[in-house]
Amino acid sequence: MKAALHTVTSAPELPAYVPSGNECELFEHAWRRRLPVLLKGPTGCGKTRFVAHMAARLGLPLHTVACHDDLTAADLTGRYLLRGGDTVWTDGPLTRAVREGGICYLDEVVEARKDVTVVLHPLTDDRRILPLERTGEELVAPDSFMLVVSYNPGYQTLLKALKPSTRQRFVAIEFDFLPPEQEIGVVSAESGLSPERVRPLVGLAGRLRALKGHDLEEGVSTRLVVYCATLIAAGTPVADAVLAGMIEPLTDDADVKAALLDVARAVIG
Repeated sequence: MKAALHTVTSAPELPAYVPSGNECELFEHAWRRRLPVLLKGPTGCGKTRFVAHMAARLGLPLHTVACHDDLTAADLTGRYLLRGGDTVWTDGPLTRAVREGGICYLDEVVEARKDVTVVLHPLTDDRRILPLERTGEELVAPDSFMLVVSYNPGYQTLLKALKPSTRQRFVAIEFDFLPPEQEIGVVSAESGLSPERVRPLVGLAGRLRALKGHDLEEGVSTRLVVYCATLIAAGTPVADAVLAGMIEPLTDDADVKAALLDVARAVIG
């Protein structure tokens, strides 16, 4: 069984983030009113960066769990482990966040097993509790605790979908890719490539995103555009950087890849 990929950060500096609307204010109001938050949007559009930004802005530790299809409720809450011949209870990341306060962020929560959402339910209503049956505890979340989850609605299947009864337990904030001029500024700042050289890359990303649902399961994330621009800034020829940074990660199908390269040549030259 794979363990939860869990990280705890306490960023002294505010991670760069460019708001596209009132999401920062909504998030802050939700935290002050102790409301759970659901972030939904395509892969690589800035959801995780936004959470890191808000955690630093609010001065809160951030417990991040990258969800996967083997992630169980016990991975989040904890389990008994053998240590030095003794059986010792070890808190999972969710339990540690409830005990200590801060933001617990479950990235791509629909990837986890179904029993995970059941554990989350008591934390998403006015009780704000986390029952631990194995230890007999019932933890009450402190005011500084906040539960945040994310998912990509466009990547759901009938077998992996966030149930309406779960969605309605959260304040939801929808994310999308930034408008072109804003995305150019972000990619330029992240990669060190000039805005003039970033502009055609963002234009290409827009063209490729329009193919989502046809030849592609996912569009080009802002993250991939940053990777591509970073390679170019390091001296990689543009055609090679586009292939490695924006085309190859999207598909393994030779015909689709050739078609995407045709689009790239038409946009970038």
